[in-house]
Amino acid sequence: MDITLNNIEVRVLGSLIEKELTTPEYYPLSLNSLTNACNQKSNRDPVTALAEEDVVRALDSLRFKQLVVLSADSGRVSKYRHLLAEKLGLMPAELAVICELLVRGPQTVGELRTRGERMHPFGDLAAVEEVLQELIQRENPLIMLMARQAGRKEGRYAQLFSGPPECIEEGSEPRPEAARQRVAAENERIAKLEEEVAALRSEVVELQQMMAEFKAQFE
Repeated sequence: MDITLNNIEVRVLGSLIEKELTTPEYYPLSLNSLTNACNQKSNRDPVTALAEEDVVRALDSLRFKQLVVLSADSGRVSKYRHLLAEKLGLMPAELAVICELLVRGPQTVGELRTRGERMHPFGDLAAVEEVLQELIQRENPLIMLMARQAGRKEGRYAQLFSGPPECIEEGSEPRPEAARQRVAAENERIAKLEEEVAALRSEVVELQQMMAEFKAQFE
């Protein structure tokens, strides 16, 4: 791939594609709608909590890379649409597969067929495999087949818009579940807050002692 996107750009691009294919009547998307699409809890891995400012920065970068444009018929509210199909000459089936990999990460053929059905009908697994091979065999491949992990019967496919994925070596620790990552982040946030509270309490005690010493000078 001659285009490299960061994680937020990947989520924004994937969300635009998804909404175009699943709810075309509400597409293109306003900034508010796009932010909600990025942060929705269904069909996302990991679940995010992006601010509108994060999405704006991603949109600006994607517009510079000619992957997103401001819709010409936005009206009073600015609305955005993606240019991935036009830029790369993608068919609907290819777009649906890429979208799934953008919003949910690496997946097996079976997972892609089941989850991609909401955007494009696939007759069977062979139909998905055909699309996957077309995306792999391009002059500039858009996806890749990852090495099969220990304990898994099938390999998973990953998008290459954000560069080659980090493959988990056999015997290494698997990536924590999204829920576990959120709990860890929350625990870290609470720990930092507790440290800040302790530091503030210490400052208050010092200030009280200084005040007491100051008053004592006039007694």
